[in-house]
Amino acid sequence: MLGITRPLSEEEERVNKWVLPLCWTAVLLDGFDLVVLGTVIPVLLQEKLLTTASASAVSTAGLVGMMLGALIIGTITDVIGRRKVMIYAVAGFSVFTLACAFAPDATTFGILRFLAGLGLGGCLPTAIALVNEARPQQGGRATTLIMTGYHVGAVITALLGIVLIPQVGWRALFVVGALPALVLIPLMVKHLPETVARRAPALEAVGSLFKPGLRKATIAFWVASFMGLLLVYGLNTWLPQIMRSAGYELGTALALLLTLNIGAVIGLLVAGAVADRIGIRPAAIGWFAAAVVFLALLSIKLPGFGVYVAVLLAGFFVFSAQVLVYAYAGRVYEENRATGIGWAAGIGRLGAISGPLLGGALLTAGLAHPWGFYAFAFVAALGATAVGAIGLKAKSVVAPAG
Repeated sequence: MLGITRPLSEEEERVNKWVLPLCWTAVLLDGFDLVVLGTVIPVLLQEKLLTTASASAVSTAGLVGMMLGALIIGTITDVIGRRKVMIYAVAGFSVFTLACAFAPDATTFGILRFLAGLGLGGCLPTAIALVNEARPQQGGRATTLIMTGYHVGAVITALLGIVLIPQVGWRALFVVGALPALVLIPLMVKHLPETVARRAPALEAVGSLFKPGLRKATIAFWVASFMGLLLVYGLNTWLPQIMRSAGYELGTALALLLTLNIGAVIGLLVAGAVADRIGIRPAAIGWFAAAVVFLALLSIKLPGFGVYVAVLLAGFFVFSAQVLVYAYAGRVYEENRATGIGWAAGIGRLGAISGPLLGGALLTAGLAHPWGFYAFAFVAALGATAVGAIGLKAKSVVAPAG
């Protein structure tokens, strides 16, 4: 079983070796979903399948689905166990993502994005809970390591967008996004271990987040996650279009989206090691603070190679900051880890909804460049403040995981 602190047996070690790659691949699908809409929006606008307003609505529908999926599925997995939840979540997301390829209009597209989001929303908290339990001594590094899958998926999707859209059109991306399930689900059925279910009512699991000593931390995690996901989804949804409004060509704008997520992968590899060395809390605060600087720098139209460097560094700090929030939650919540992470991710999805809406509003008003980047920098500052408010005492509520 997982979630234990005694030395693992050889059989448990063998089983746990599958947890990281399987969860990493599931999180890769979240990375696909993160970028796919931003990749196809310029084409959908050009083909008039979407308007700026309907593009924001479709993005919001998917994120509402993710929010509900994280809140509901993240809680259920602490009640009935992780394995079934993860398998069903991946299957549901993949089926509805495939269906998106055949959507005839904006309304159908939005409904399918919502349904896909329900499954996908449950993948992330369940995956983070599983790897924290499989590697209890490496909470920060294990969390940031699987989250590299998030941005590897984003990088692959951006590359596929550059290659596939001009050749076979935007619908092919959604077909490609569903294909990994053909391999991933059978492997999960065979190799993914089960945790011991709490068999407690779901409301009791949620109520445990507000027991004495955790109330302030829970609210602060929600705020930090809100700010972090606002940045993640706001940038990935609208960065290409914002850069186009600043005068960059479409190819350059998509290349900058790719650069943003390459920076994210590098940042995650560094952030996990730093967090395990100096502590997750100071690392998260530092990463949010650095994000403020580089987001503000993007407000300047930099020449040539300079814009790529600035975008790379923004990705390095912005996305790792959000992941360190999850890692910190995984350390504070122990018995109710998936519920705690799920609710942080679920409430954070309100920020994910707000990010594309904010970007869309600024674009509609003609203010996205440079004011959009000033707004994003301010959001990062609020994220740093929220992490600081969690405080050191929260870690003494439960035995530390590492």
